[in-house]
Amino acid sequence: MADANKLFKVEIITPERVFYNGDASMIEFTTTEGDIGVYKNHIPLTAVLSPGIVKVTEGVGVKKAAVHSGFVEILGDKVTLLAEIAEWPDEIDKNRAQEAKMRAERRLKVKEAGLDVRRAEIALKKALVRIEVAK
Repeated sequence: MADANKLFKVEIITPERVFYNGDASMIEFTTTEGDIGVYKNHIPLTAVLSPGIVKVTEGVGVKKAAVHSGFVEILGDKVTLLAEIAEWPDEIDKNRAQEAKMRAERRLKVKEAGLDVRRAEIALKKALVRIEVAK
């Protein structure tokens, strides 16, 4: 069990709901600058989230979720993720994620006129994150 002195508050909020609200000893997530791991008393920081896997280490284990874009605010005793979308593994439709992956890969391979490459790359990343979390 985690030492209570090492715990800090974690909130993951989406437009639809408070996705997660609890205490953690560590949280890991992906930003536009790379992966970050946060413990209690981390320096204050604000960053832009990228599609990725969030790992919340609680006293008895690790919870994983897919998070797709947003912002994070890190304070000494609290981390708040404001996410466009957040999904637990059991909320992910694996078949739909596989189809989205294939669609994005096909678009990137064919490169039709007018293709928004960045948008297709983000769609591919989101699909890959969903597939990984749903395993």
